[in-house]
Amino acid sequence: MFQGSIPALATPFRDGAFDEEAYRKFVDWQIENGSHGLVPCGTTGESATIDNDEHHKIIATCAEQAAGRVPVIAGAGSNDTQTALWHIKEATLAGADAVLLVAPYYNRPGQAGLLAHFSYLAERCELPIMLYNVPGRTVTDILPETVIELHRRFPDKIVSIKDASGDLSRVVKHRMGAGPDFIQISGDDPLALAGYVLGQKGCISVTANVAPKLCADFHNAAMAGDYDTARQLNEKLYPLHEAMFCDASPSPAKYALSRIHDWFEPDVRLPLAGCSHAAKVIVDKALEDLGLV
Repeated sequence: MFQGSIPALATPFRDGAFDEEAYRKFVDWQIENGSHGLVPCGTTGESATIDNDEHHKIIATCAEQAAGRVPVIAGAGSNDTQTALWHIKEATLAGADAVLLVAPYYNRPGQAGLLAHFSYLAERCELPIMLYNVPGRTVTDILPETVIELHRRFPDKIVSIKDASGDLSRVVKHRMGAGPDFIQISGDDPLALAGYVLGQKGCISVTANVAPKLCADFHNAAMAGDYDTARQLNEKLYPLHEAMFCDASPSPAKYALSRIHDWFEPDVRLPLAGCSHAAKVIVDKALEDLGLV
């Protein structure tokens, strides 16, 4: 179900509000250019600064526009278990194919709390669950033994993880403990090629927002075991991977999208600020070198 190039979709805003028309165009453009799945309301979608009504509207819009052409993995996590359950229920009603559940942030639960949180949600969720471990943002770290135990408890429900810990040894630990059918997805574009070699199946990507065809080509090559082609494409994409984080994400991605599409505004919500001049220079060069503008 989960593989290949899966953009964590940026959320377009216009005059401070969700730009549904632009989002629908964006979903179509992603699918037409080969993306293998879509994630609405992830980190790159600014889930931290959209309200609950917007959150559910964005997921519903994505699922409706995708219309079954690719899987929609809805961001539904929260640092409050009941809010996460609410997001799960709304994503289910909206027609999402799966949910992405980030580790609870700020309140910093221990491993026992993580087991209880994700178990509670799995018992009440009708959709497949992809765990999302990004300790650089949440501080909380879902350790491999916790991931393995959650999959053991719910083998048909907790079926995947997006790992953005930056620790590739975890791919091996997860594979050895949860088995090869547990779907591991990278959360870091620059590490995706190495992840494939170790057993990951794809990447939930920032860069694919901007270069969906090139990213899809890279992932298609890696999935086919054509590592020579994948390596060439990875090196071609690498400056763009770096450019996407030359300022606070997703400001560089949204600026890049505004350069590519006249219907995508670069607006981000406070406390994020728009791309600095220095960041724009880096993004512009990466786009120009790839022939994207």
